Amino acid sequence: MTAARAAGAERLDAFMARANAAYYAGRDPFSDFITAPEISQIFGEILGAWCVVAGTRLGGPAHLVEAGPGRGTLMADALRVITRAAPDFLQGGAVHLIETSPRLRACQADALRPFPVSPVWHETLETVPRGRMVLLANEFLDALPIRQFIRTSDGWGERYVEGGDWRVESLHDAPPELAVRDADLDDVVEICPAALAFAEAVGERLVADPGVALFIDYGTARSLPGDSLQALRDGRPASPLVDPGSADLTAHVDFEAFGAAAQLRGVRNFDVVEQGRLLASLGAVERAAALCKNAPEQAGAIRSGLDRLMAPERMGRLFKAIALASPGQVAPPGFEPDGAPFSVTGQRSSRNDD
Repeated sequence: MTAARAAGAERLDAFMARANAAYYAGRDPFSDFITAPEISQIFGEILGAWCVVAGTRLGGPAHLVEAGPGRGTLMADALRVITRAAPDFLQGGAVHLIETSPRLRACQADALRPFPVSPVWHETLETVPRGRMVLLANEFLDALPIRQFIRTSDGWGERYVEGGDWRVESLHDAPPELAVRDADLDDVVEICPAALAFAEAVGERLVADPGVALFIDYGTARSLPGDSLQALRDGRPASPLVDPGSADLTAHVDFEAFGAAAQLRGVRNFDVVEQGRLLASLGAVERAAALCKNAPEQAGAIRSGLDRLMAPERMGRLFKAIALASPGQVAPPGFEPDGAPFSVTGQRSSRNDD
């Protein structure tokens, strides 16, 4: 462990932020990976119905907000359900998209053009107008820059990047989060300051105004040590430290730390649920059956897509969901302690049965 940082060394979170900013500005990220809304329309439709049920409980029109909306596919599928099944849901509210990439903003505008909404784009949550809010975020937290720390015989060190390799620097001002982490010698511990800050911002908003938020991403339900930084370049795993800007850099989400940061602001934090279990409880299987009946020629693709989202050995267990809600709000669909079922089987709005 070095005593002083070399001039060319860059702290991991700064390196990751710079690399991802360049990547999203210059490439189509969906050429390297595919997200749940792109796999199956059921994902967005189910979440659209979720928004209606959870949002209606807030007592009036609500802003519909998505953080990291990608190509706009999730919001388009959600709005297809919302505008047909509950056309008054957005009356007096609006659609707000938290997105910094001009390239992706253009994709989102195209995706939402068929719907009677006028989306508003934001750099951060802070500029979304006050009022009731339903917030969705799918695979948003995993791309936020992380810091990595290593427990050494001399204390904690922090990882920097220099010349495509790691450099460990001594750490004299360890973040307080490290004090509560269980770590053995040479263990790597990850902290995502941006995710914790976003949790705090959401928590403050939900305390000030009635609202509910749903985050779905891949990661761990509990805070665990380990190096989860990874990169995808041309659709294949690659070194995350080489050629920054040419690959998408992500890390597993620490749902326990994220929920705790929001809860400190006074919101309700519901237990983490695996994606497969959440989709099952929201009626995804029944929805697939209805789609297969309406479009039998696509039944194989529909079932295959849903299996990819729900099977434990695929995305069903690795991907998880956490819900936050204003004080006094009941548990949103899929997070009830008794596992009460919720289904959108009766909704006919979809890509396949228009």
